[in-house]
Amino acid sequence: MTAIPSFTGDANPYGGGDPYADYRTADFPFTQYADLADRRLGAGVIAANDEFFAQRENLLVPERAEFDPEHFGHKGKIMDGWETRRRRGVSAEHPWPTADDHDWALIRLGAPGVVRGIVVDTAHFRGNYPQAVSVEGACLPGSPSPEELLADDVKWTTLVPRTPVGGHAANGFAVSAEQRFTHLRVNQHPDGGIARLRVHGEVVPDPRWLAALGTFDVAALENGGQVEDASDRFYSPAGNTIQPGRSRKMDDGWETRRRRDRGNDWIRYRLAAQARIRAIEIDTAYLKGNSAGWASVSVKDVDGGGAGEWREVLPRTRLQPDTNHRFVLPTPVVGTHARVDIYPDGGISRLRLHGSLTDEGAARLSARHQELGG
Repeated sequence: MTAIPSFTGDANPYGGGDPYADYRTADFPFTQYADLADRRLGAGVIAANDEFFAQRENLLVPERAEFDPEHFGHKGKIMDGWETRRRRGVSAEHPWPTADDHDWALIRLGAPGVVRGIVVDTAHFRGNYPQAVSVEGACLPGSPSPEELLADDVKWTTLVPRTPVGGHAANGFAVSAEQRFTHLRVNQHPDGGIARLRVHGEVVPDPRWLAALGTFDVAALENGGQVEDASDRFYSPAGNTIQPGRSRKMDDGWETRRRRDRGNDWIRYRLAAQARIRAIEIDTAYLKGNSAGWASVSVKDVDGGGAGEWREVLPRTRLQPDTNHRFVLPTPVVGTHARVDIYPDGGISRLRLHGSLTDEGAARLSARHQELGG
């Protein structure tokens, strides 16, 4: 695996023009995974010990941080991130913070899962970023309060040890803890500001919840579905197609560039587990002049012995712009993976595969959930 780049030290003071011109970033190998702290999945910043200059909720805003050099308020410069006041020591003789002084924020993941990497983004915090950060994870059932999360009996696992970070930079950290987490505690040492937090990983749903639902969307990200690959991600990511809810705007779906050949575009999915699919939805919401012209859906089962062969379950079918299309399959189809092909290009906003887990699929999911400490 490629080494994770490390950024340390102040960035230059803002000198005008594009504030991102001197922003330090890199391609991190774990960003192929979904953001478990995505607000669309229900993530939230549920508590922080201090947010004097800028609110904690800014950490999970999906868009990149903005910077307005003229934006000041009664407390000082207004920043698009989470920013705490400057820490001080106990006396004139000891005016500096101690080595253990730090600020913290509690994050509820939108979808519990295994964390593969974390990005602590200090965009626009050039001289007021933390000296170092650390991140811990915990797994608790239900919907615990901040007080319950901070109780002495809660076990926190270190995901990112205390590590120096840089200002105005995307600070990335690979995570190797093979456990399921529901909450994170983000610490900044001793104080400062963080613009955004991204938590990339694999969703691990609660098998008891899925069993209680019976029939559900077996491709949905929140239920453990995953985009494995796609032919094109030019305008928007393929992972949008399995996000919760309907698309709210054009770039909240998947759209490819215009093809000038005789090929077609596609997305390949891994389902929550081996499932019996009964119905399909293909939504083109907000894609009006650029929706796919036709689509087909295929399924394969790699848990049923051998590598599995693709089986077309929805033949190439005409799609309408800005429309939700529903198809009931003549007979249920068992599979672990699915593929949607669009012709020749364009986009879809959502794909829903309604079904239920097979006995084998449910057993495998339960075993993994238990192994990960869920």
